[in-house]
Amino acid sequence: MGIYQQLGLKQVINASGKMTALGASAVHPSIAQAMGEAAMDYVEISELMIVAGRHIAEATGAEDGCPTSGAAAGIAISVAAVIAGCHLSLIERLPLSEGLNNKIIIQKGHAVHFGASVQQMIALGGGKVVEVGHANQVEADHLREAIDDQTAALLYVKSHHAIQKGMQSLDTMLQLGREFGIPVIVDAAAEEDLRRYVAMGADLVIYSGGKAIGGPTSGFITGRADLVAACRAQYKGVGRAMKVGKEAIAGLLAALGQYDPEKQNVPEQRRRVEWLAGELNSLPGVKAVIAQDEAGRAIYRVQVQLDERVTKMTAR
Repeated sequence: MGIYQQLGLKQVINASGKMTALGASAVHPSIAQAMGEAAMDYVEISELMIVAGRHIAEATGAEDGCPTSGAAAGIAISVAAVIAGCHLSLIERLPLSEGLNNKIIIQKGHAVHFGASVQQMIALGGGKVVEVGHANQVEADHLREAIDDQTAALLYVKSHHAIQKGMQSLDTMLQLGREFGIPVIVDAAAEEDLRRYVAMGADLVIYSGGKAIGGPTSGFITGRADLVAACRAQYKGVGRAMKVGKEAIAGLLAALGQYDPEKQNVPEQRRRVEWLAGELNSLPGVKAVIAQDEAGRAIYRVQVQLDERVTKMTAR
């Protein structure tokens, strides 16, 4: 009997993927072993953070990295970093940021809810949310005209939750960031390519450790050395409420060490979803179609619709 059944919980058959609501990833035994070993010993956390940052930088091609408790924490910490830097008096003041350069510009179609709202994560870091454009259409001038001397950063959300059409590209935001000397933060929580956005020139990029990478519930920020140092500094402020433990850091590094996006077996995934869709379509009152991930990733899902008059049941 598994640990969750011992607690009286029902067994879950995961047909959805690596979702927070289902516990994210079921980690490889080697990752669990690394976490177990870390849990049974002591370490200087500040030194572990520095060493972990080097491993993250190596995996992403960035200058440095910072472990976090998750991607949502990564947003809050990144925002705090661009506002307060490494200045302790400002770090200890956040999220109260009145009088500071605290505006975080985000496209309206990127101000999404992923289980919590992006806007709330920005606010936790002391940011003042500036949504620009419309939910289905944002022009470059919307972004340009929103930038002023209180702008701390531009935030780009790469997610299937975000509106995919009518938004300005990351390239456009990076160009504006360079033009005005403003950092660009990319929320790439569930993305598989750990190097793409750093290579494009993003200043800070946020990833989840428990999604594509297959690690424990965790995350990391990667990017410019000075800004990553500022991210680490936030653990003396708002980051303290979302600190990451030694066990999660060990598991994250183990997952990064064995992660290879080139080994993602897309043809096998397609074969499985095609089989599943075929089986479901053979049932009365059931319609199943295959759909690719809305954000353009090589992830395929079966979408199921029920005719309740025939099945006598709902999808829930």
